[in-house]
Amino acid sequence: ASFLLLCFRTSLVTPLILGLLLQPPLTQLSISTQPNIVLLMADDLGIGDVGCYGNDTIRTPNIDRLAKEGVKLTQHIAAAPLCTPSRAAFLTGRYPLRSGMDAINNYRVIFWNGGSGGLPPNETTFAKILQQQGYSTGLIGKWHQGVNCESRNDHCHHPLNHGFDYFYGMPFTLISDCQPTETPEMDRVFRRKLWVYTQMIGLVTLTAALGRLTGLISVRWKMLTCLAGFSLLFFISWFSSYGFVRYWNCIMMRNHEVTEQPMVTDRTTSLILKESISFIERNKHKPFLLFLSFLHSHTPLLTTEKFLGRSSHGLYGDNVEEMDWMVGQVLDAVDKEGLKNTTLVYFASDHGGWLERQEGKRQLGGWNGIYRGGKAMGGWEGGIRVPGIFRWPGVLPAGTVIDEPTSLMDIYPTVVHLAGGVLPQDRVVDGRDLMPLLRGTVEHSEHEFLFHYCGIHLHAVRWHQKDSGAIWKAHYVTPVFRPLGAGACYDRGFCPCFGEGVTHHDPPLLFDLLRDPSEAKPLSADTEPLFDTVIRKIGRAIEEHRSTLTPVPEQLSLYNAVWKPWLQPCCGTFPFCWCDKEGDN
Repeated sequence: ASFLLLCFRTSLVTPLILGLLLQPPLTQLSISTQPNIVLLMADDLGIGDVGCYGNDTIRTPNIDRLAKEGVKLTQHIAAAPLCTPSRAAFLTGRYPLRSGMDAINNYRVIFWNGGSGGLPPNETTFAKILQQQGYSTGLIGKWHQGVNCESRNDHCHHPLNHGFDYFYGMPFTLISDCQPTETPEMDRVFRRKLWVYTQMIGLVTLTAALGRLTGLISVRWKMLTCLAGFSLLFFISWFSSYGFVRYWNCIMMRNHEVTEQPMVTDRTTSLILKESISFIERNKHKPFLLFLSFLHSHTPLLTTEKFLGRSSHGLYGDNVEEMDWMVGQVLDAVDKEGLKNTTLVYFASDHGGWLERQEGKRQLGGWNGIYRGGKAMGGWEGGIRVPGIFRWPGVLPAGTVIDEPTSLMDIYPTVVHLAGGVLPQDRVVDGRDLMPLLRGTVEHSEHEFLFHYCGIHLHAVRWHQKDSGAIWKAHYVTPVFRPLGAGACYDRGFCPCFGEGVTHHDPPLLFDLLRDPSEAKPLSADTEPLFDTVIRKIGRAIEEHRSTLTPVPEQLSLYNAVWKPWLQPCCGTFPFCWCDKEGDN
């Protein structure tokens, strides 16, 4: 009997052992070893600009291949509709409001390399945790999270102070001022006002001087001297910063060293690609994190001659197609080193496309597909719904589409858990680990509510009602589009967050995003039986959310935003800042 019992147990245990041994090795890999992580982030790319999200005129075969071989998210949401706050949330897994990286004024992004605001040193990025877990961490491309706090070389906001072992790229962001042939973009309206004021003061001074010389005006020479001195000081006060934007902001750095000031835009693309591939090759024998933060597709749309005129969407389309080619080159480098099956690749944009960015009849901003609004609009889907694609062969099911609400903030806990790290316990982390959703072990996203801010102002809230599957969105504030009937703020160039350029809604505008993803038909108590219930539920969620917010220093305050000569990165002796360390000389 004991022999028969032993045989019976053996017959049960043997298949179990064989089943475990025959499990696909990559599924075990995903649990027991640290994958390489490649994060690819486009700049200002609209969700409607990518082939796998419905664009059939701009060619993006490499991004489309990622989606075919991996998981595509259709409701991937940025935490902010502009670069600086969105990227701060991405790096920290927290709403930018929590780190002081959302604006209380109209300066909604880092404005100068020589400003004092930036990602606070006490924030813990995913790069810092992965660095502690033994990863080689590199950032190639755009940073836009500040550089210095109190002195030119303290580098308190610099990538190397936030967990990156290696940095090559722009500490700022690409702007049209970086291209001498383009119309200046930075603070264009304010700059025009300063120039007009300067001319008015100069005209008054000149008129007074001529009047004194001709005897028509009785004014003392001392008064004229003071007036002339004030005129000169006023001009110097603003022209010393705005007159040299290309030298102060358009620079390239390698780690702490300025390598190009100003940057040589003709070779920027090739250098960023070369640095990215080199980082992969140098670190192929240990786990690495590569964050490739593209300068594409932000104006002035730096595009090499090879891609000019190739698309049917002008310079913008050419630029997007070149970025897609760069994505392909990075994927080829991963494959060449035999790392494809041990590397998680992620592609996204930092926010929606810039609808108002035009020069004459040229459209230089992106397209957001069927979604209303765009860049700088905190509530409308076009400003915050972005591409989101993951690929990890053998671990994530290929060709999968997920329609659940997810956030760019979710990358933080996802990569931290994959690296074997632990989330900070002393602060609120708003992101959620996406691996269970991506692998199909759970059906729904962990996000019940997502809060959509414009600066520090709450514009909209999304509620994922899991029992019914409905996704409700309530808008409390919306921008006023100009001209009337247009789909953006073409009169301003950017939609504001507050003031006379917005409309407050009480009761809020309510949309069912599953039935009306374009947010074209607001619901009411007359047309939607659940209207009052939904609004009350979202109202309670807002109260609960606000109870988790604590006061922090405002990194984008007016003082932090202004240019400070003593903080300006400089590769020479200030103010003689000029160098080209990448060139032949």
